[in-house]
Amino acid sequence: MNNSKVGLIAGLVIAAGAGAWYIGADSGAHAESATGAKAGKGAQPPAVVNVIDPQRRDVPIIQQANGTVTPIRTVDLHPQTTATIRAVHIKEGQFVKQGELMFSLDDRADRANLDKARAQVERDRAQLADLERQVKRSQDLFAQHFLAQSAVDTLRAQADQARATLQADVAATRASDVTTSYNAIRAPMSGRVGGIAVYPGSLVQPATSLTTITQLDPITVAFTLPEASLPALLAAHKRGKVEVQAMPGAGQAPVTGTLSFIDNTVDPQSGTIRVKAEFANRDTTLWPGQYVNTKVTVQTIKDAVVIPQDAIVTNAQGTFVYVLDKDQARLVPVQRLYGAGVDAAVSGLSGSEKVVTEGKQNVRPGGKVRLASAANKG
Repeated sequence: MNNSKVGLIAGLVIAAGAGAWYIGADSGAHAESATGAKAGKGAQPPAVVNVIDPQRRDVPIIQQANGTVTPIRTVDLHPQTTATIRAVHIKEGQFVKQGELMFSLDDRADRANLDKARAQVERDRAQLADLERQVKRSQDLFAQHFLAQSAVDTLRAQADQARATLQADVAATRASDVTTSYNAIRAPMSGRVGGIAVYPGSLVQPATSLTTITQLDPITVAFTLPEASLPALLAAHKRGKVEVQAMPGAGQAPVTGTLSFIDNTVDPQSGTIRVKAEFANRDTTLWPGQYVNTKVTVQTIKDAVVIPQDAIVTNAQGTFVYVLDKDQARLVPVQRLYGAGVDAAVSGLSGSEKVVTEGKQNVRPGGKVRLASAANKG
């Protein structure tokens, strides 16, 4: 073998050894990198969370709606006869009591007619008394055979006619008395007087509006509720009084009343039911025509489990909460029964769990967790 061949073979052996060394070194580096990555994943710290204890309490289901204050009764006063206003005894905006005198009409002609009717009654009574005495005397004469039976019958007929005339005149007197009473116009109910458009000396007729009286205490608020709340509303109304709150406006305390009316039909276009609530209004907090916000309790969930709404996780599979189970987080499905404000009544929890509220975005089912209080101490 010549020297050139020996040199070529030696060069190939050296190159092969170098290549094997490079491959081994590269494999070792990759293995070390993979081992380091596994060690880093296993050392990930637990998620830091805050938890709360669920509460158990009765939760009212409240429906809110805008309502309008409406008076229970409003009366438009009209005279029942044509006459002249003699006196106005009230002022605009005044509160009157039932039976209080409001207007006096000129009643001179009516009183004269009443006096005439009363005098006619007295005359009829005197005539009837005279005829009754004649009938009695004729009966005595007939018994002594001094008078015929026909004469007695005639006197009896005259007495009966006088008695009927007396009854008719008594009825006419009562009618005149009623007509005379129309001249004193009194309040048919207690309430507030509206505007007055007549004055002493004004000629009024039955078509003339004198004023209006609006009852303010008690008063009602009319509003509508969605059709879906009707079954619970009817059930609550059957059980007893349904409480309704009305908020008159900013800076005023809400007033409390009771549901007084549920309409007999649902509006098919809006899908709502019209209802009314009655309120004591002694301080005139509510005014007719005023818009108010109302709250009505249609149902109460007894002994419900209540948690903060922000503790609930919602995804495509449903609604859940994370519950602390030793040092791990467990996903528990729940159903939101009713939510109002920051709290929600749910089913699916017994009430003894520790529910995760803060830090749940870093939690995975079955993952390690650590309480924030313990983390701060560490």
